[in-house]
Amino acid sequence: MVEAKKTKSKVEKKTASPAKPKVQKKPAEAKPNAVAKKATVPKVAKKSAKVVIPKAPETEGVCEDRHCAVHKHMSVRGRVFIGTVIKDKMNKSIVVEWPRRVLIRKYERYAKKRSRVSAHNPKCITAKVGDRVKIAECRPISKTKKFVVVEVLK
Repeated sequence: MVEAKKTKSKVEKKTASPAKPKVQKKPAEAKPNAVAKKATVPKVAKKSAKVVIPKAPETEGVCEDRHCAVHKHMSVRGRVFIGTVIKDKMNKSIVVEWPRRVLIRKYERYAKKRSRVSAHNPKCITAKVGDRVKIAECRPISKTKKFVVVEVLK
């Protein structure tokens, strides 16, 4: 019987003490020098503008090139670049180059670099070496060609 009394007294002691209400501290009140976090606003993706393709140049007959973006045989999407034609010796293909600047963070300076891309050259446009052209991204035409010439700029 003595053992039973001891266990009851321990249980009574635990239930006898009233529960203290917990006070939740705000992050700014926890430390006087603490800075409260700003509410983050979700970023909204920018809508990209559609590529504007100029009207088809008046050529004799209908363009039979199935990769011509000017005559709506090929849809264009994505990036658009303006560059200079460097090579035109390939069949229906050209190489377009444009300069760009790249920041070198270590030296806090800019370096000149250039980008070169192979592009499809439709028969209705026929860009030559030295021409400034506008090229637009399209579906892959071959292993290296993912751009098509949209117009020749003067």
